[in-house]
Amino acid sequence: MPDCPLADECPSFSERIEGMGCQYYGDRGGKEWCNHYGQPIEDLKTAPVVPGQEVVVEVSDLHESGAGVGHTEDGFVILVDGVLPEARARIRVETVKSNFARGELIEKLPDDPVEETEESTPDTEDDEADEDIEEDDDAPRLGSRDNFWGG
Repeated sequence: MPDCPLADECPSFSERIEGMGCQYYGDRGGKEWCNHYGQPIEDLKTAPVVPGQEVVVEVSDLHESGAGVGHTEDGFVILVDGVLPEARARIRVETVKSNFARGELIEKLPDDPVEETEESTPDTEDDEADEDIEEDDDAPRLGSRDNFWGG
């Protein structure tokens, strides 16, 4: 069995007998194939991500299938279901093709990386504004059944 070109990066590679090569490497339909990832090696070698990897993407567009079109930091395209444009998300890569990948949403992140650190600091001005709103809870709200027309 020949040596797999992905042996160094493959989590399942184990060389049983020296010189035998990877047990997941093979030839399928005239293409070099990795049975661990279930994809042609050509597709896996050209992509900067591998299946199972977690990456942060900036979703900036919507694909015709309804999936969000995200880009990694180096510009590689990843399609993510359930994320609409102008968002950041942490995703797990499911399948990889030569020019794009599909991923599954793990969590949505704030739009700006700076906001992640600002969320942990308490803001006293917002707390005071919330107290003012709570005092007016007895008055009927506009649009409620009691005050639908605002009269």
